[in-house]
Amino acid sequence: MNVLTPQMNLNDSAICLLPRSSSAALAAAMASFSAWMWDERFWLPAGVTWADLRGSPGAPLPQPSDLCLALPLAFGIFSVRLLFERFLAKPCAVCLGVQVSARKKAEPNAILEKVFTSITKSPDDERLRGLSKQLDLEERIIKRWFRRRRNQEKASVLAKFCESMWRLVFYIGIFCYGIVFLWKTPWFWDTKHCWYNYPFQALSTQVYWYYIAEVSFYWSLMFSQFTDIKRKDFVIMLVHHLVTVVLISFSYVTNMVRVGTLVLCLHDSSDSFLEAAKLANYAKYQKLCDVLFGLFAIIFIGTRLCIYPLWVLNTAMFESWEIIGPYPSWWVFNPMLLLLQVLHIMWSYLILRLTCRAVSRGKVDRDERSDSESGSEDEVPGKQRRILRRNGHVKNE
Repeated sequence: MNVLTPQMNLNDSAICLLPRSSSAALAAAMASFSAWMWDERFWLPAGVTWADLRGSPGAPLPQPSDLCLALPLAFGIFSVRLLFERFLAKPCAVCLGVQVSARKKAEPNAILEKVFTSITKSPDDERLRGLSKQLDLEERIIKRWFRRRRNQEKASVLAKFCESMWRLVFYIGIFCYGIVFLWKTPWFWDTKHCWYNYPFQALSTQVYWYYIAEVSFYWSLMFSQFTDIKRKDFVIMLVHHLVTVVLISFSYVTNMVRVGTLVLCLHDSSDSFLEAAKLANYAKYQKLCDVLFGLFAIIFIGTRLCIYPLWVLNTAMFESWEIIGPYPSWWVFNPMLLLLQVLHIMWSYLILRLTCRAVSRGKVDRDERSDSESGSEDEVPGKQRRILRRNGHVKNE
């Protein structure tokens, strides 16, 4: 039985605008797709139907329609973030001495602007020579224009501070909420309880709101990623957010919420230390930044490379096999958890590389995931700039 079939009636208004034969064919195609998409034989263990998961008032079970609240809540979270950054994070940044860095703007030039927006933001030598002849300008002036134009699109330290402070507050809040209620649950101490009586495990109010808050937050991150600071791992983060939303939604619909809460809590444990380290770095508290980043690296690698495979992957792949046995969607859920582990390994490599670089330099000078052009010659201090000029890396302007 397909519990989502009634939802397809929302498209009746569009179907009625078509000829009767076409609307009937479209309705049949949509019904076939819905039946295929939500095939009980794929999603649920043998002998279990969607009707069995409707639950009762005394013992509610997760329903797919519950997740409809996530998207509007995601926009609400994004709106709260904007207010938080403006009225709380920004005043805190100013109190700590974080200011908007003064950057020289590129002079208006229609031809260079067209090249910048339509062709390339970093022209090669051949294109620079062509633009120099076309505009009758020296190449160094054109290089400077592109450099300043690129800098105009980069977020200031103040903007980065506000973004990190918002994430810090959310990660601390959601981790504390998760660990407080998970501490009292049996599956936190014995992961086999994730699968006893599966999938007829009642959904508690705490788990419901934990899930809705998490999936809404990751939806908001996916939206805001296109407006936030560009980072070198943009694609990796986009894949991460997408995989996370799919995993959360998948585990909720199939009532794998117990193992899902373990995954969420584990991932939230280290993120707050990274954001705190960024804040210390932006406020120029270097020693505090180094300590916080060291704690982040230890917790991240410990939780993602040790606890995650031994705790989460073990119960999802082996204990579930022993207690309930595999079924078709089991072969989808676990490969996605393994994909998440691949991303953990990639990030651990970046963190270790940054840590080694920081040890050799004596400090953690910036986030490894920051935009690749975090600095520019326009922002290089005077002494360093003179050295660059002497070595021919920066010309006099």
